[in-house]
Amino acid sequence: MSLALKRLLLGAAAMPCLLASALAATPAPAINEAGIQEVVSAVMREQSIPGMAVGVLHEGKLIYAKGFGKANLEWNLPVTPDTVFMIGSISKPMLSVGINLLAERGKLGLDDPVSRHIPGTPASWQGITLRHLLNHTSGIRRESPAFDGDKARPDIDLISATFAAPLDFPTGSKSQYCNVCYFTLAEVITRVSGEPWRSFMAREVFAPAGMTVTRTTSNTDLIPQRAGSYLLKDGKQLNVPEWAALRPSGAFVSSLNDMAKWEAALYANKILKAENLAAMARPGLLADGKLAPFGTSGGGYGLGWQLSQFQGQRRVAHGGSLAGFRSMHARYPDSGLAIIVLTNGAGARTEQIENLLAERVLAPQR
Repeated sequence: MSLALKRLLLGAAAMPCLLASALAATPAPAINEAGIQEVVSAVMREQSIPGMAVGVLHEGKLIYAKGFGKANLEWNLPVTPDTVFMIGSISKPMLSVGINLLAERGKLGLDDPVSRHIPGTPASWQGITLRHLLNHTSGIRRESPAFDGDKARPDIDLISATFAAPLDFPTGSKSQYCNVCYFTLAEVITRVSGEPWRSFMAREVFAPAGMTVTRTTSNTDLIPQRAGSYLLKDGKQLNVPEWAALRPSGAFVSSLNDMAKWEAALYANKILKAENLAAMARPGLLADGKLAPFGTSGGGYGLGWQLSQFQGQRRVAHGGSLAGFRSMHARYPDSGLAIIVLTNGAGARTEQIENLLAERVLAPQR
């Protein structure tokens, strides 16, 4: 972090921290728009980010939404809250909601062995459950040996290409990020629901949330207000080619306004029952009953969410990275606040950006 950004943090105008009540709504914190603008301007300059959309929600209500910089450098188009970005692995908690919805309906169980739903799984996979896939404790390698970003292939081909590879560790003995695991979960949705996972997610998850923009990405379809994807190299911004392959682990595109609808649906338990949403935010356990540490925070990984603490509050979050896009969706259950950051620059460090913004919104009044 630069000295300039550290100074911004130390000089931040603090916002009141109000605990959410299950019985009554709490007042939304005041938003220091000038402070957010200051942070965003600094990080966009330091990290060479062409464009960014930032949203803050309180108890499911959007209290701040603004676009900064350019969505498309060639056409000089500005970012707005309706600009569409690839969101990368923010897609993982969305797919997890899809799996959990099928579990609510009695179509599957989270502790079902993967072999019950995917044919031809090897002996090494026999102890792997859907829960292991969701919380990254399966031992399956991160990427399929058959994956080629420039070649679109059926999900099952990429999954089955992994069967011959040995597990990276015994199932349940540790945690390790796994994209193949979410390929497999998408395939389970397809087989259990009887329709492609794309259409299941559109009808059963996104539509009930009122999300009209979020969809699987495509290099050929016309997607209104789609942002360009950029990388700074040798002092120049360059277009970053997007993969032809659609990866379920990072499949979706969305806008800030649509992501706000997603957060609102989660807060209101609109798609899943409250107890099942809460279970998604509990850290996974290893076979010995100990917490499965995950990432640099060591806070664990739930059923599609990375878990940590920030400013004394629980943080339930996920980031995304695909082509030149970087994104972050962070939820703070103790205060009912959520922060969403979408960018189109490969150099964007969205977890750091979200933390800088959270300092402004979450810190107790000085």
